[in-house]
This record gives sequence, structure tokens and C-alpha cells, in this order.
Amino acid sequence: MADKKYESLKIENIVASGVIAESIDLVELSSKVKNCELNKKRFPGAVYRIEDPKIASLIFSSGKIVLTGIRNNKALVDGLAIIIKSLNDAGIATLKEPKVAITNMVCSYDLGKYINLNKIVVTLNVENIEYEPEQFPGLVYRIKDPKIVVLIFSSGKIILTGGRNLEDIRKGLGVLEQRLESIM
Repeated sequence: MADKKYESLKIENIVASGVIAESIDLVELSSKVKNCELNKKRFPGAVYRIEDPKIASLIFSSGKIVLTGIRNNKALVDGLAIIIKSLNDAGIATLKEPKVAITNMVCSYDLGKYINLNKIVVTLNVENIEYEPEQFPGLVYRIKDPKIVVLIFSSGKIILTGGRNLEDIRKGLGVLEQRLESIM
């Protein structure tokens, strides 16, 4: 059931990482798998892009993988299955049960009102806030529990990152809104 309170909360990107094989011959992989590039002078891993779901993966000879561009759990499961099948079809042995988990989520949210960032800095006066408008137009607020970094813009738009699931993101949003209520 969708939480009405946070209906403007939107997943922008999910990053997942883990292990899919004991080891991987990247030269063999890049020569046999379409949309898989290897340029060892520029990067130590192979870059494998799939179109549906649209995911970019970094595959390393150690058997480790990093996936990015994911929009939801279904895309992660489907995308990982496609990647594993492509590797197996290319003759590359993978683990029977790959160990891949979400390591970071980036979400956007709209508070729906203008925010005076200077007032937040002066009122909260805490060490976990950074605001240098000459450098960056948003305020950076680091929440300790859950460990979430929030970028707050005067337009009311915010970006939340660091959570491993939507529950963490929602908790961070709750902490933020509680702090802002005392100011606004």
C-alpha cells in the first residue's frame, strides 16, 4: 500500500553490488557478449549495458559486480537474471546463487513549499549541515539514524541518498520533516 504522505517520493536510481562468479575472464566476456565493453587502460572492469530494464553494470575479474540505473526491485531481479544468462551463454560460469544486494538508493521528493535555507542553517545550527550557496545551491543535511544524506533546495525539492531500502528513505524523510516543522 502506497503511503499517501510521501506520494511525491520517487526512486531515481538504485545501486546494487555483490558477487556473481568466482572469477571472470573479462577479455572473453567482452568478446562474446554484445553491449559489453572492455578498455583496461581506462577502467579495470568490463562495462555491460542492457536495455530492458535499462541498467549499466560494471563487471570485474574477481567476479564482483556493480549495477546502476535500476528503478525498482523488479528491475534489479530481471536485470541480474539477464546478465547472468548472458554470461552463462558466453560460457562463463557464475555462482548458483549470486550474492547481490542494494547498497544505495537515490530518491527525490517535493515538500511542496519554498524553504528558507539560511533560516534552517541559523536555527538548527548543527554540525551535520553544510550550506555554501556560492559553491552549491542546496543545503546538505546528514542524518545519523538512519544514515541518510539529504540535499535540500529552496524550491522545496529534495534529494535523499544513502538508504538501502525505501523504509530507510522514509524514516530519513520523517526525521527531516520533524526538524523542519520546528522552523517553518
